[in-house]
Amino acid sequence: MAVITEEAIANGTTKTRGRSYLIYLMIFTGLVAIMDQYISTVKTTAIPYILEEYNITASEFSWLEAAYLSFTFLIFFLNGLNDIIGRKWSQLVLILFMGLSSLGIVLFTPTIHFFMMAYTIALFATVSNMWTIPVSEESPAHKRAKYVSIVYVIGLIPLQALLPPFIMNTLGLGWKWMYGSMFILMIPLIVMWFFMKETKRFQIIQSERRAGTRKNHFFGVGVINKQDIRYIAISAAVWLAWLVYQFLYYWAGYYFMTIKGYPLSQWSLVLLGTLIMAMTGGVAAGTIMDKIGRKPAMIIGSLLLIVNVALMGFANGTFLAIITALSGFFTSFTYTWIVVYVPEVFPTERRGACMGWTTTVARISYVVGPALAAVLLKAFPTMEWFWVITGSVMFIPIAIILIFNPQETKKLELEEIEIER
Repeated sequence: MAVITEEAIANGTTKTRGRSYLIYLMIFTGLVAIMDQYISTVKTTAIPYILEEYNITASEFSWLEAAYLSFTFLIFFLNGLNDIIGRKWSQLVLILFMGLSSLGIVLFTPTIHFFMMAYTIALFATVSNMWTIPVSEESPAHKRAKYVSIVYVIGLIPLQALLPPFIMNTLGLGWKWMYGSMFILMIPLIVMWFFMKETKRFQIIQSERRAGTRKNHFFGVGVINKQDIRYIAISAAVWLAWLVYQFLYYWAGYYFMTIKGYPLSQWSLVLLGTLIMAMTGGVAAGTIMDKIGRKPAMIIGSLLLIVNVALMGFANGTFLAIITALSGFFTSFTYTWIVVYVPEVFPTERRGACMGWTTTVARISYVVGPALAAVLLKAFPTMEWFWVITGSVMFIPIAIILIFNPQETKKLELEEIEIER
């Protein structure tokens, strides 16, 4: 069997498997991203039902999240599988994790603590962002941000807005099937998974390990260097800040349905508009990052997001719905930096491990975010200043990029990024 070499990749002869396979890979990983994004975000609609089902307050639920989601600090074990068993088998583990835990929410959650355990397992799977790795490694350098953003945008197909009213109002099922629906999606994804191939860049690593020219490692121990640590710190800090923002932002459904009195059907329309704008933001971000660079796109998007979200606390009527929908654009725009930059900035040999340690550090947000939400909900029960503080969190990524000046990766091959960073 011919060995794929790094020189071959550098010469452009084996970078991708062809257009048709790349299209399949984007669709497949995009559907995996749908599971990820849906499980992560459907709680914005589910929260009022969770509070009613288990007879707890909004603040109490946030404190429970802060306690239970500390388990997600172990995410490096899941991410690290990418470097041990490969990208393909890791995707199967990810799919099973999300699908089976979603079914568990339907079947095994009679009390709030049983719910929080199943909910935590589901959220644990979604924090890995492992679906970004295959397309990032198979994409041509000049279109990498665009292709990864397409996968992300597929993940934003607005099932969060469409499924809850269909499940509850049309099918007459309980609210827990908002989560259980992802078990149904798991089944065709497993069928699609059989057609996935290992990425060519990881095949190089496998070949070199078999030849004895590159050593095996577990979770990056012994191979992570100082530059890796620097970029783990930078990436994790930006991601942490965005996730804290996200945890606060997910209280939008509670804000509309409980504070503003919107029924589920009206809130679902606002959410649908928000998710459509989020898809637009993801496409725009990928294109803009390939043109002007990762760093300026993130800074501009963060500034606009700060202003937009702050206005949500003081807007009313139609203007509130419009502002909220527009917030989806900038929320998605800024997150695209994470799904594009984090996978590409680490070497292929230890990409999974470095992403694992990045996500582990960023998971501090899974304690800080809910705890901060609990404090803010108590301090600002009508939530005007809640949204001002939520938007202000995005000053942190701006400061990190300006102070530490991470490498610009626009149009660079992954191998060039590894050498030049």
